[in-house]
Amino acid sequence: MLRSSAITQGIQRSPNRAMLRAVGFKDDDFNKPIIGLANGYSTITPCNIGLNNLALKAEKALKDYGSMPQIFGTITVSDGISMGTEGMKYSLVSREVIADSIETACNAQSMDGVLAIGGCDKNMPGAMLAMARMNIPSIFVYGGTIKPGKLNGKDLTVVSAFEAVGQLTSGKISKEQLFEVEKNCIPGAGSCGGMFTANTMSAAIEAMGLSLPNSSTMAAEDQEKVSSTEKSAYALVNAIKKDIRPLDLLTKQSFENAISVVMAVGGSTNAVLHLLAIAHSAGVELSIDDFERIRQKVPVICDLKPSGRYVTVDLHKAGGIPQVMKILLDAGLLNGDCKTIEDKTIREVLKQIPSEPPSNQDVIRSIKSPIYQKGHLAILKGNLATEGCVAKISGIKNAALTGPAKVFESEEECLEAILNKQINSGDVVVIRNEGPVGGPGMREMLAPTSAIVGQGLGEKVALITDGRFSGGTYGLVVGHVAPEAAIGGNIALIQNGDSITVDANQKVIQLNVSSEELSKRRDNWSKPKPKYTSGILAKYARLVSSSSKGAVTD
Repeated sequence: MLRSSAITQGIQRSPNRAMLRAVGFKDDDFNKPIIGLANGYSTITPCNIGLNNLALKAEKALKDYGSMPQIFGTITVSDGISMGTEGMKYSLVSREVIADSIETACNAQSMDGVLAIGGCDKNMPGAMLAMARMNIPSIFVYGGTIKPGKLNGKDLTVVSAFEAVGQLTSGKISKEQLFEVEKNCIPGAGSCGGMFTANTMSAAIEAMGLSLPNSSTMAAEDQEKVSSTEKSAYALVNAIKKDIRPLDLLTKQSFENAISVVMAVGGSTNAVLHLLAIAHSAGVELSIDDFERIRQKVPVICDLKPSGRYVTVDLHKAGGIPQVMKILLDAGLLNGDCKTIEDKTIREVLKQIPSEPPSNQDVIRSIKSPIYQKGHLAILKGNLATEGCVAKISGIKNAALTGPAKVFESEEECLEAILNKQINSGDVVVIRNEGPVGGPGMREMLAPTSAIVGQGLGEKVALITDGRFSGGTYGLVVGHVAPEAAIGGNIALIQNGDSITVDANQKVIQLNVSSEELSKRRDNWSKPKPKYTSGILAKYARLVSSSSKGAVTD
């Protein structure tokens, strides 16, 4: 029986019917399931510019399969455009707005299911939060990845432009070369092309069974993305008939599967934040320590940007997420009994997938010859992060550094110092007051990290922050430091020149200052005044939880 069928909610009464007739309902339509079609279409970002076409294809397919789709819009912001600006503070906030809008529309109109279409980073976790809260039959359709830009025979991504700025300031390239990178790195529609946050989250959702197999790595501009969208509509209608709901799929084991896939593909640090938040909405007990436990046994087997050589369309050609999952399943690193939206187990879905990756490619490695023996997202703890923090250690040879602190109170202040060549080999760069409360909004630090890499310091310095990192970031970078500076975490007490140890091998982040000295500093510390006193950022700062809990607001 449908949770919110049109009949049980009183749609059969004349006033309700009149409203629906005005939007296209005929006599026979009132007994069909009403499906919300959450459309993230926007011309703000290339990630979402192709979504309206998919929404219209889904609408037609849903009608053909005997349901009544009702399209409504959800917002999006472009992280790539707002990166390094005050506008980036709205990025993580938009995840909550998207979730709230989908929940509001679907529950207010008593919808029987939802098909959500998203492309940019926050569309995906935002939709998943709403699906978990509502627990009506749901499916997610990823808008698809962008194809790589090309310049002088090399693949480019959005990160190429940010790194080129650092290369310019260090004299490695000219302004003309920077301009050529800018003109060629984003060739068309689709989400950022490496294993950045969008492609990481699409992979995680596929692993958890709430999108169709192989759909998470398709290119936005390819016809197969349209076909997959139509198949998703069919799968959702069947899920409504069989009463398959998100909480049937979002189990502790399915979250563990998603974490395993994120580790195997070398995914974004943001997966930690978003999966914790989705688990919270689903009522699943998932902690930051689960990521470290799984990291210890799951290797990185995909050679993908930002630290690797290939982009997501290359992963798709090599077998995509099903191939990665089959390798993990055979190695005992995936739970094959978890169910999917198609009412199949993961083991059934992967039955026809080869146990070994194709021999004519090197995007996906065998489990016997991984890129890294352990996962790349390490959870560190110590007196600088008693609740934990996330270190992304892919693409570096030495995952440990002890050095003097260079402290900055904002991303802009830090970036200016980097571009003015004030950061030296061996430094530990600290960016604070950029956390969920202190930012507010927990900005991503792609501009400073890319500038560091562009200047050739990616292997030679560490950067720690209570903010976040873009999925395009790599190097010895540590984000999500919790407790954050704005609420009195020890990151607020660091002084320039203090010795800091970042050691991903030992899972330690330590401020090498005596407890007595820290106590004195704390006595002299005062909580900073809120940066915003009204509007959505002020409201967010009042509600948001620690990043170690997923930065949730409910």
